[in-house]
Amino acid sequence: MPLTVDTGAGNPAADSFVSLADATAYHSSIGNTAWADLAPDVQEQRLRRATAFMEQAYRMRWAGTRVTSTQALSWPRAWVPMPDAPGGYGSLPAYYPIDSVPVAVQRACAELALKAATSSSLAPDVKPLATRVKVGPIEKEYAAGSRQTTRYGAVEGMLAPFFATSGGMVRVVRA
Repeated sequence: MPLTVDTGAGNPAADSFVSLADATAYHSSIGNTAWADLAPDVQEQRLRRATAFMEQAYRMRWAGTRVTSTQALSWPRAWVPMPDAPGGYGSLPAYYPIDSVPVAVQRACAELALKAATSSSLAPDVKPLATRVKVGPIEKEYAAGSRQTTRYGAVEGMLAPFFATSGGMVRVVRA
């Protein structure tokens, strides 16, 4: 089954934020040779897996709204502010186009696809937190309240501009 990429039309059958060609070009440009070692059908499977993870992990964090009610994925979106870009009006920001998936979202998907190639799951089942584990002479203790799930810092950094702010924060610009 070929990969169905949403290029910004709100495709109801889309299963990836990024095309195989774009993911391959991205990984090649930054020297991720492990991606090229995968067969194309495996690369497509990993892109689907990465997109599914992004939908599960970030769907409720994205700023703005879906463009259509029938689109399969969270992108494209309307009303996603681009605060660091020219083109806004006065103190109002410019917005990302509603007919495309931002390059940073595509690249984050490609990054997660590579991680999916080396991991059995991007969202593993969460086990009870062990406060102390000892196996022979090796001992490991976790801080109280430590995170039980994996965070992908580089990916979340790429996606941070697309997340809605919490607590109803509003940017204020002094005249």
